[in-house]
Amino acid sequence: MKINNIFCVGRNYADHAIELGNDIPEKPLIFSKLTNSLVIADGTPIDFPANQGEIHHELEIILYVGKDVSAGDKVDDVVTRMALGIDLTLRDVQTELKKKGHPWLLAKGFKNAAVYTNFWDFPGQTACLENNFTLLRDQEIVQTGNIASMIFSFQAIIDYLQANFSLKAGDIIYTGTPEGVGPIHHGETYALKWGEEVKGSFRVR
Repeated sequence: MKINNIFCVGRNYADHAIELGNDIPEKPLIFSKLTNSLVIADGTPIDFPANQGEIHHELEIILYVGKDVSAGDKVDDVVTRMALGIDLTLRDVQTELKKKGHPWLLAKGFKNAAVYTNFWDFPGQTACLENNFTLLRDQEIVQTGNIASMIFSFQAIIDYLQANFSLKAGDIIYTGTPEGVGPIHHGETYALKWGEEVKGSFRVR
């Protein structure tokens, strides 16, 4: 399955913004990752940068855009697939970049910074309300969320991205993380769950 651009929404859950001491945004906060940073959560070990400070996990729902988007298109008509993912962040690097007013790419676009599970058919925005998404570290829950807690809905995100950047078939969107972000460590195993189903996993190497 072809992936073109990677759009990410920052601070899309109020409790997450608060836990990091950030203001709650009035419009979607958009940044990007590199396609080179993608890595599949298929149970195998994943290597991450060393000696650059803490790397934080941020569990997210990923939307796959299946057709070119026009103004007014509904999310259920243009999003064809979905997945779970982890937006990994070099938190210490990001903090320094933010102090200087610099872009976040060094903190967000490093190798293996965009973990994702296999995609499955998108059931629709309303149906997604029926399932929580959860991240487990060594079988203990560290993050859980539901799209009901989003500041900006899937539809609002699609509308904003189409208006400001355009959205094309093959683009994916990391839609924001709930509270509970924290550092990963060597040897830990992570599992990503949709409802009661494990959709992907990996070990930190």
